[in-house]
Amino acid sequence: MDNELKYRIALSLIPKIGHITSKKLIAYVGSIDGIFSESKKNLLKIPGIGNILADSIVSSNVLNQAEEEIDFIKKKNIRVFFYLDKDYPERLRHCDDAPLLLYALGNTDMNWPKMISIVGTRKATSEGIAFCNKLIKDLAERGHDPVIVSGLAYGIDAAAHEAALHNKLKTFAVLGHGLDIIYPASHKPLAKKIIENGLLITDFTSRTYRDKNNFIKRNRIIAGLSDATIVVESGEGGGSLITADLANSYNRDVFAVPGRISDEYSKGCNQLIKTNKAALLEKVEDLEYLLGWEVRNSKAEAVQRDLFLELSDEEKIIASILQQENELTIDIICLEASMPTSRVSPLLLSLEFAGIVKAMPGKKYKLISPVYL
Repeated sequence: MDNELKYRIALSLIPKIGHITSKKLIAYVGSIDGIFSESKKNLLKIPGIGNILADSIVSSNVLNQAEEEIDFIKKKNIRVFFYLDKDYPERLRHCDDAPLLLYALGNTDMNWPKMISIVGTRKATSEGIAFCNKLIKDLAERGHDPVIVSGLAYGIDAAAHEAALHNKLKTFAVLGHGLDIIYPASHKPLAKKIIENGLLITDFTSRTYRDKNNFIKRNRIIAGLSDATIVVESGEGGGSLITADLANSYNRDVFAVPGRISDEYSKGCNQLIKTNKAALLEKVEDLEYLLGWEVRNSKAEAVQRDLFLELSDEEKIIASILQQENELTIDIICLEASMPTSRVSPLLLSLEFAGIVKAMPGKKYKLISPVYL
C-alpha cells in the first residue's frame, strides 16, 4: 500500500501537472506507476500532453519527496483519500477539478447526508456573526444535523466553525496549506476542537508554501463538498464570491444574506442576489424550502415531552381529550373528563398560560401545542 501511495503522492507533486491532467494520464497509461516509466514519445501521444508537460513528467524527481510525505502522514495519523476510493467524498468526486488526493485529520465520514458551506469576509460584523450563529442554531434545533464546512479563516469562517461546535454539529475546515501548520496560528485551539468533532481537510502536502493562490484553490473543495454554499457577508471582491461561483459551476445551490446597500460587506452578497447567482437567505426556512429539507424539530418535540411530564394528572387528561379533536366546548370537555365546570375552568386557564391551549370564540378550546403521551 505504501508503494501505491508513494506514486499517488508523487503524481500530485509533479510541476505543471494539475488534477485534471493527472486523471487523464492515469486513464491513458492505465496505472500511476506506469506514468513514471513511460517514455516521452508515448506521453506525447496523450491528448493535451505537449513537450512542456512531457518533459516535466520525465524529468521529475518527486519519489523521494513522496516517501518523506508518507513518513509525515504516518506520524500524524493522517487519512488519505484517492479520488477513485469508495470513501472519497462523493459530492466532490463529481467536480471536474476535484483533487487527486485529499489529506484529512479526524475520523468523520466525508459523505455525510447533509453538508453546507458557510463562508464570508474575514472582517465580519457583529450582525454577520449573529446571523451565522442563529442560522446554525436553528439548523441544529430543527433536526437537520448538517456538517458545516468552512475555511478556518478569521471572521465568518471561524464563526461558522464555532457555532457548529457549540451546537454539537460536525464541522470541516478546508485548509490552503499542508497539515503540518495551522493558519492563522491563533486558530490552533479551534483546529484541535474541529479534529475532535469533524475534519481538517487539504489537498496540499506538508511544507507547502502558504501562497494566496492556494487559499483560492481550496475554495473549490469547500464548494464541492457541500449541497449548498451560503455567503453571509462579502465585499465586492471577496474570496467568498469565488466560492459562490465555483458552487454555481458545480450546479449546487448558492445562498446570500442581503444587507443595506451602503454596507461595505453586504455589497458582494447583494450583487450575487441581484445577478441571480444566489438565492436570498433571511432565515432557516428559506434554506429548508429550496433544499427540500424536511423539518424534524427534534428539540421542540423534546421540550413538549418535558412540558407534558410537568403537567398535573388532571391537566394531562384535559390535554389528551383536546388532542383527539380540533376544538371542543367546555361542556364537552367536562363530559369527557367526568369533571365539573368549576374544576375544568381553572385547568383550562392553566393550560392556556402554559401555551398548550387557546380559548376560541363560542366558549371553545383548541390544543395549539402538541403533547406526547
